[in-house]
Amino acid sequence: MRVFRHYRNLPQTARRAVVAIGNFDGVHLGHQAVLARARALADELRAPLGVMVFEPHPREFFAPQAAPLRLMTLETKVRHLKELGVDFVYALDFNYELSRMAAPDFVQEVIVDGLQTVHIVIGRDFYFGRDRSGDSTALSYMGEEEGFGVTVLDAVRDEDEPDAEYSSTRIRDALRAGDPERAAAMMGHWWTVEGTVMEGDRRGRTIGFPTANVDLGRLLHPRLGVYAVRVEVLEGPCEGTYGGVANVGERPTFGTSDVLLEAHLFDFSGDLYGTAISVALISFIRSEVKFDGVAQLADQIDADCDSARRILAKVAPAGGSAVATSCK
Repeated sequence: MRVFRHYRNLPQTARRAVVAIGNFDGVHLGHQAVLARARALADELRAPLGVMVFEPHPREFFAPQAAPLRLMTLETKVRHLKELGVDFVYALDFNYELSRMAAPDFVQEVIVDGLQTVHIVIGRDFYFGRDRSGDSTALSYMGEEEGFGVTVLDAVRDEDEPDAEYSSTRIRDALRAGDPERAAAMMGHWWTVEGTVMEGDRRGRTIGFPTANVDLGRLLHPRLGVYAVRVEVLEGPCEGTYGGVANVGERPTFGTSDVLLEAHLFDFSGDLYGTAISVALISFIRSEVKFDGVAQLADQIDADCDSARRILAKVAPAGGSAVATSCK
């Protein structure tokens, strides 16, 4: 799969695709239904399958000071889209120029001239163009005029809650409530924090619980606290999946306030600094609290590890992959 950060001067092999358009934040079960329909159309038309997303998320562009909301980085999103059989991702730079482009100009410049799209697949709530002036009805009409097909899909109902639809907003609400299991049921996969392990203050190592620390960046902040996690080391000699326990929070015991994910991998021995990892939140264990001292914190972490091991023993690894036990 190839990723393009532009729509002009694309190679001919990346044009004339069936293209699903949206933010696809979380690549949840509703998104997957859109992609499945687009895949079927691509096969029918003997065309490649493309996905158009916008980076940064438009809500981040218009409200950069707002609390982080995104469920996935672009890199995580691309990985999921690749697993779903997408051939091309057009991750368009959502900047001032694109935000002010009128709806007819967007269709002409991006969809027709740039991508030479043969068919578009969107959800019924898709809007585009300056001030969200274009909708699915307008796009269908423009498609008839310009010679590309348009398929508009209704939102997919949640199997567990038939009165509700799968949506990124509901997934965010579940994570903020400390319910990663519910979020995973709507996504079809665990919610993960992916990033490069950064240098920390090494406090965990001094009390017997070394951690791999990852900055959440612009990712949504879930409910602060301790979680049972699966940690996938994505590269290097320790590559594999490990059980663990993680704190997502401000670390009040040490007087800090920036939100950080600190994951302790069970039965692990290895150096992960500078290594890309993916931490899946499996189950919420407890809220973050301030302890009277390091000894009390260490006792609680030991209890948290016991809780996490019991939880993880009941949860099959994502995709049926084996869980590593050590890395020397």
